Amino acid sequence: MGDRVWVGGESVILPGVKIGNDVVIAAGSVVTRDIPDRAIAGGGPPECQNRFSKGE
Repeated sequence: MGDRVWVGGESVILPGVKIGNDVVIAAGSVVTRDIPDRAIAGGGPPECQNRFSKGE
């Protein structure tokens, strides 16, 4: 898991999944695959809803 990551309540992250830096994972998500840097992800399995640049 990277730096500056926020994981919403009741989320599940499966073993072996890599979470990038500056990531938000919505509450109740079931993370089954890697999440890239600077992403907002939600759902089960989560889809990247938005990517943002450093400084936004």
